[in-house]
Amino acid sequence: MSPEAAADTDLVRACFRQPVSRTPVWFMRQAGRSLPEYRAARGTGSILAAIADAPLAAELTLQPVRRYGVDAAILFSDIVVPVHAIGFGVDIEPGRGPVVARPFRSAADLSRLRPLEPALDTPYVLDAARAVRQELAGSGVALIGFAGAPFTVASYLIEGAPSRTFTKVKALMHGDPALWGQLMDCLAAMSVAFLRAQIEAGAQAVQLFDSWAGNLSPGEYRRFVLPATRAVLEGIADLGVPSILFGVGTGELLSLMATAGADVIGVDWRVPLDAARVRVGTDHAVQGNLDPALCVAPWPVVEAAAREVMAAGADGSGTGHIFNLGHGVLPEADIGILGAVVDLVHAESMRG
Repeated sequence: MSPEAAADTDLVRACFRQPVSRTPVWFMRQAGRSLPEYRAARGTGSILAAIADAPLAAELTLQPVRRYGVDAAILFSDIVVPVHAIGFGVDIEPGRGPVVARPFRSAADLSRLRPLEPALDTPYVLDAARAVRQELAGSGVALIGFAGAPFTVASYLIEGAPSRTFTKVKALMHGDPALWGQLMDCLAAMSVAFLRAQIEAGAQAVQLFDSWAGNLSPGEYRRFVLPATRAVLEGIADLGVPSILFGVGTGELLSLMATAGADVIGVDWRVPLDAARVRVGTDHAVQGNLDPALCVAPWPVVEAAAREVMAAGADGSGTGHIFNLGHGVLPEADIGILGAVVDLVHAESMRG
C-alpha cells in the first residue's frame, strides 16, 4: 500500500506531513477506567481476558470515538500480549502491571521465546481490528495498531515486574551484550509479526511504545536499543502505513529516536513541541503533548495549556502535528475536559 493510498484520514495525512482539514486528536490510553462505559463493559475480569474477547475488545476500542469525537481509535490490547500468547508466563496484575512468573535470566530462556504466529497465537486481536475497521469505514476516523518496542518488553521480561531502577536490565545489557542482542532480535521479530498482522487486518497507522527508554543514557540507547527499534520499523516499512515511536522521559533521546525510521515522534509533556521539532528534524511529524495530570484541573487551566501545545506544535504549514497527551489518560481524568480539548483543537485548527 502506498502512502497516498493509505492517507484517507487526517490522522494518516498528519503522520505523512500532508495537508489536513484540522489537527487530528487522539489520546493514549483513551479507552480505560476514566470512562464509565468502559468500567461497565469490562467489569472486574482480567484485562488479558478482555483483550482475548474480540467483540468486547472492539467495543472498548470504539467507546472513546463515540465519547470524545477523536480522530483515531487505538486497538484495545497490551504490549505484553505477544509474549503472553506464546506462553512465556506473563500476566497483568491489577494496579501493578505486567508480571512474569519466571523472568528471563540466561541463554536458556531464549528457547521460551518462540516466533509469534499472529493468526494462530493472537487471532482475537486481528478479529477485533477487522471489526473496528469495518465499523469506522467512511467515518474519517483512523484505526491505530500498536506493539511494544523490544527494549520495553525486555524490561518486563528481565525485571519480572515494573521497575524504577532497571538494574537487572542494565546488568544484562552491559554484562552480556551478546545475549542482550539475541533477546532484542527475538522481540523485534515478534513486534514485526504483530504489527504486520494488525496492518493486514485493517490498522491504518501503528505506534511502537518504548515506554521506558527514557531510563537510558543516549549512549546506551544508541548501542543497545536503537538497532532493534530500527529493525522493527524497517520490518513494516514496505506496507506503507505510517509509524509513530513514543517513549516517556526521552527528551535527551529524541534526536536518536528520529533515526529509527518512524514517520512520527511522540513527545512527552516535558519537552515543548517546538523544541522537539528542532531535535527530530523537519522530516518527522510530532505527536503530543498535553500533560495528562492537567486533565483533572479546571477548564481555564487546561484550555490555556492546550493552546500552548497547539502553538508549539505548529510548523507554519498546518501539517505534521497530531495532538495527544504526553502520556496516557489517567483514571481520574475528567472526561468532560477531554471532550472539550478535542472540540477546542478541532475548532481552533479549522479557523486557520
